[in-house]
Amino acid sequence: MTSDTITKSQAAQSAANMSSYDSYCAAFTWKDARAQIDGFADGKLNIAHEAVDRHVLAGHGSQVALRWIAKSGARTDFTFLELSHLTNRFANVLRRQGVKKGDRVYSLLGRTSDLYIAALGTLKAGGIFCPLFSAFGPEPIQSRMEIGGANALVTTARLYNRKIKNLRSDLPDLRTVFLTDGDAEDTHNLKSLMAAADDDFRIEHMDPEETGLLHFTSGTTGKPKGVVHVHEAVVAHHITGHLALDLKPGDVYWCTADPGWVTGTSYGIIAPLTNRVTMIVDEAEFDVTRWYDILEQEAVNVWYTAPTAIRMLMRAGADALAGRDFSSLRFMASVGEPLNPEAVIWGNDVFGMPFHDNWWQTETGGIMIANFAAMDVKPGSMGKPLPGIEAGIVKVTKDNARALTEPLAMGELALRPGWPSMMRGYLHEEARYKKCFQSGWYLSGDLAMRDADGYFWFIGRSNDLIKSAGHLIGPFEVESALMEHAAVAEVGVIGIPDETVGEIVKAYVALKPGHAPTEDLRLEMIGHARKRLGPAVAPKDIIFRENLPKTRSGKIMRRLLKARELGLPEGDISTLESDER
Repeated sequence: MTSDTITKSQAAQSAANMSSYDSYCAAFTWKDARAQIDGFADGKLNIAHEAVDRHVLAGHGSQVALRWIAKSGARTDFTFLELSHLTNRFANVLRRQGVKKGDRVYSLLGRTSDLYIAALGTLKAGGIFCPLFSAFGPEPIQSRMEIGGANALVTTARLYNRKIKNLRSDLPDLRTVFLTDGDAEDTHNLKSLMAAADDDFRIEHMDPEETGLLHFTSGTTGKPKGVVHVHEAVVAHHITGHLALDLKPGDVYWCTADPGWVTGTSYGIIAPLTNRVTMIVDEAEFDVTRWYDILEQEAVNVWYTAPTAIRMLMRAGADALAGRDFSSLRFMASVGEPLNPEAVIWGNDVFGMPFHDNWWQTETGGIMIANFAAMDVKPGSMGKPLPGIEAGIVKVTKDNARALTEPLAMGELALRPGWPSMMRGYLHEEARYKKCFQSGWYLSGDLAMRDADGYFWFIGRSNDLIKSAGHLIGPFEVESALMEHAAVAEVGVIGIPDETVGEIVKAYVALKPGHAPTEDLRLEMIGHARKRLGPAVAPKDIIFRENLPKTRSGKIMRRLLKARELGLPEGDISTLESDER
């Protein structure tokens, strides 16, 4: 835990959407948050209406809703009115092809405009939208489509022929496949169908508790879990975008997450559009120069990205920043895994503002704990709970979950259920869902502590905690200490069984360019960690790797490092992005 605090200026506090955390929390109600969206006169609502059509009805149809940047660099703007028409057309296409309310529509697409139109059009038609990463192989695609009972799929000709065609016989529920860019047997040409479709569509009025979104999250072992979210979730998406990301109407906003990950849907589609900002969507993968170009040339105001990307930017060094003008940038946030203090401080040094870490899960559907625009930032902390969210540190036993109130007590991070974006179930796994709730708490599975000022600090996943010679060691603490070393780009820390002390701490390190993986450097890093953490907590061994296994959301897969170290089953690795054994 760092003792440094980045203090916000009075001007920054007064300009924020939530200028006083305590006052806002005291007055907040979810009923008031619900009043910030339109809904329908019959008490029903639809996520897509709140994201698009209500702005058109309010006279903002000419504002750019989405600016899509192709891999070539070409830019295409979609106004709210154009997005309304295109999503209406897609909804009409679904209807004409027999896709009904409640049917599950999957996407297997890169970050193209077709993906965003399909997501919103599906919601308009009352379908359940489920995005998949285009980089998935056939096995993770098949498992997710089987679990969810996919009825329709939107994809490209190349992806269909490579990954779907041979699966059709194993997916009996898959009735309809739309190709965005070509033709194939037993598929429909979406471009032709869209051209013939009508611009008008009566949006389905959905009961707030009807399912709108299905996201998959990987388990440690076995098949992925299908997480169910309802249309009422839009209430949380909207208010958390307003408060945790400080979104203001007319902002230029860039969320770098792919919609195959829940962040790319909740905060890459829904929250920005409900808050009437202009979204930047970049088709290309990460590139240092391209990213800095986008921030500068698009005059981005709010930027939401992941720790892995931040560390890669840090790794590129100061030369890539030379001569840049980021004066439009007002707020930066990070999500995906805890952000090391060094990265928060680096952001403050380079951009004149810190990255604001926040915490949430696929299961929570939206941001639950955050560092807010007006709040002082303690680097390494995930911040304070959102208004309307009661968070606690609990000790979980067989019979109950008891709240721990003393400062810095270590326990499981828990939330009082009832916020609008809370998952409504794991698909087909009711018992597994019920296990998440105990003694009036939702149990997150994350270990954390809360300091005397009410800031929450991440320690690790409950199954990542290292027990060594009577000490409980959170891998994030060790990783953060090693990240302070000038040669370190990324770190993953695990516990290895030991007959004497129970477990010993072992670290896997990827180096920055210009640093050779020598024995002298390894010993230097161990010495640095011992000085920083003490011998009981510091790693006993460090292994150098070119890359560390990560999910596509940027989380280092500690369990995979441990499985390979111990020769254990690797479990579900369908979300694995990069790997270097």
